[in-house]
Amino acid sequence: MRVIVLGGGLVGGVMAKDLAKDPHIEVTVADRDEGVLNRLAGEAPVKGVRADLSDAGTIKDLVKDYDQVVGAVPGFMGINMLKAVIEAGKNISDISFAPEDFMELDDLAKSKGVTAVVDCGVAPGMSNMIIGYVDSLLDETERALILVGGLPVVREWPYEYKIVFSAIDVIDEYLRPSRMVEHGKVVVKPALSDLELIDLPGVGTLEAFNTDGLRSLAYTMNIPFMKEKTLRFPGHVDRMRMLRETGFFSYEPINVKGMSIRPIDVTASLLFPAWKLKEGEREFTVMRIEVEGKKDGKRLLYTYDLLDYFDDKTKTTSMARATGFPCAVMARQIAEGKYDRKGICPPEFVGQNHGVFKTVMEELKKRGVVYNETIKELD
Repeated sequence: MRVIVLGGGLVGGVMAKDLAKDPHIEVTVADRDEGVLNRLAGEAPVKGVRADLSDAGTIKDLVKDYDQVVGAVPGFMGINMLKAVIEAGKNISDISFAPEDFMELDDLAKSKGVTAVVDCGVAPGMSNMIIGYVDSLLDETERALILVGGLPVVREWPYEYKIVFSAIDVIDEYLRPSRMVEHGKVVVKPALSDLELIDLPGVGTLEAFNTDGLRSLAYTMNIPFMKEKTLRFPGHVDRMRMLRETGFFSYEPINVKGMSIRPIDVTASLLFPAWKLKEGEREFTVMRIEVEGKKDGKRLLYTYDLLDYFDDKTKTTSMARATGFPCAVMARQIAEGKYDRKGICPPEFVGQNHGVFKTVMEELKKRGVVYNETIKELD
């Protein structure tokens, strides 16, 4: 089997190395950065090809001889990359968090006979998959809640936060209005709103606030109450609100001594060094999914908890593991014909296939990413 990974960055590299462990899979990574390709070739039996993945024609030419495509390009390139792969008639599993509505490509994918599993990371990704799975078990689903965060093991003043990707991508979470479902209708609330404290096992008290992470769940699931909240150490939201309300996150240029400057660019440049995960620093991913509903006249609450840490042996961040492994596992499932639903397939559709869902959970457990399930009967 021949697989090509489009993008060899933090998550793309993790997926490429995971797939390359299978002796039956020949892995190629495409990236514009020669240094990234050389590093990966030194760490795993993968081939590298230097390519401009912003060009649709280049992508179509790249993927034509492969059995399976894995997408790991930046979000702003995601929709064009996905369209090019579909036009080439190739199946894909993808973690490119594109802001556009990928369902606009559903008819194209079906006409090409393509299976495209999108948003296949941790959240969105496993959060959607779990909700889709539990919804298919229940007679009636009433509520779904996603709590998720990536945090440093060691808290350092003033931000007590670290990132493993772009500072601007994080800041966008603090700006973008949050869509949720209340009483069966999509409602929009400001980012950083509805702040509350949450106690989670093994972690302690974190603060949770609204973010725009439901994605496709808002219109694919018939669940009257759904929301996603991001988790941070207490105090983080107040600092971000202060910066936002003062204008530090603004994209509108201001004049500073005769120069036109976007405040967001200055802020990101200052925050990235402060937030960047440094050599030797460890981080963890924490997530809780709650799905509540009725089955055979009983009200049940399904809870899935994830607490995953930086892998000291492989020097791989938890967020890259939790994001990349589900997509790599799904690439195998698609390539082997075990998941063959045609069209654009958000992960909640995958969750409705119980055999594939259980395989994904088992494969993640083998890799040390463990979702603990509890089922509680409610009064």
